Amino acid sequence: MTPFIVHKWGKYIPYCRDPPICIVLSQIPRMKIITLFVLVLAPLAVEAQGVFSNKTNTALQKVIEDYPNKFRNIIGDKISVNQQETDYRSKIEVSGAMASIITQHNDLYSWKSELFESSNFDHSRERFKEVFDNIKNTIVKIEGMSSVILNGKYEYPTEDKKNTTIAFQLLPANGGLQKLKVELSLRQASNGWKVVLCVHEKDVDGLAVN
Repeated sequence: MTPFIVHKWGKYIPYCRDPPICIVLSQIPRMKIITLFVLVLAPLAVEAQGVFSNKTNTALQKVIEDYPNKFRNIIGDKISVNQQETDYRSKIEVSGAMASIITQHNDLYSWKSELFESSNFDHSRERFKEVFDNIKNTIVKIEGMSSVILNGKYEYPTEDKKNTTIAFQLLPANGGLQKLKVELSLRQASNGWKVVLCVHEKDVDGLAVN
């Protein structure tokens, strides 16, 4: 398939694909343009990797689907309680992950999965990149909402950095998901390095990186 081509002709910007489909965008609201990009890019994402073709994407889709419900459909048994937080086992886990936990802090919830741990930095970095490649451009479908695409820019980790975090944007951001954050981190741990995937609200950054 020929990539779509962008030309600037005056104040008009046509977007073309093969087979020829040309759309002229002029004085269209920004959110409608973003929605159009989602519709145009979706088939390309499917062609490149398949929608939820890997186990990380499958788990992430189910977690994000239940975010509007405060994860109540995927909360498992209670693990621990302290004055500020309550930890629960997650019913949704990424295959091969060490642990997947849902944390409640007052009325806010976060989901965290520790995907990989190794004393070898290079192995951890490779796993970090692999998970990023699996997640980027993932199409997320939530009942009653428009489809969104997870968009993120790769950040190259180095061993002298204790924490490298990539924040994914959900495009287009709609009302029900505006506070949602999806983050992938490579962080230094007591036994080496961990790759961690988090889904949480913007107000609970501390929960997501514990």
